[in-house]
Amino acid sequence: MNFDYTLQIVDGLKQLHLSGRLDSATSMALEKTINTLFESKQDRALIDFSGLSYISSAGLRLILVAAKRARQCGGRLILCGLAPTVRDVFEISGFLKIMETADSQEAAVALLQAA
Repeated sequence: MNFDYTLQIVDGLKQLHLSGRLDSATSMALEKTINTLFESKQDRALIDFSGLSYISSAGLRLILVAAKRARQCGGRLILCGLAPTVRDVFEISGFLKIMETADSQEAAVALLQAA
């Protein structure tokens, strides 16, 4: 399965949608986009994992970079739509303890708009 992503800006919220497999071979394609999520103070973004079937340590590193950039600029990042297998990877890695999540894209948007 291939990897694909789309970035949309809706009402000032950056929405990154991932699909396929995010691993060391595909993560380089996403890195530049991840680095642009938090360019301004108080940027708000969500990453929707509902189409992602697999994430490797290389993919986790990119998500950690995004979270770090969000904190540095006073922004906010919410991860949403984590499939059970992807959620397990986040749980085992300890990322769920340090990152904000929502069950769905709609819930993530509501959280970001409330802030």
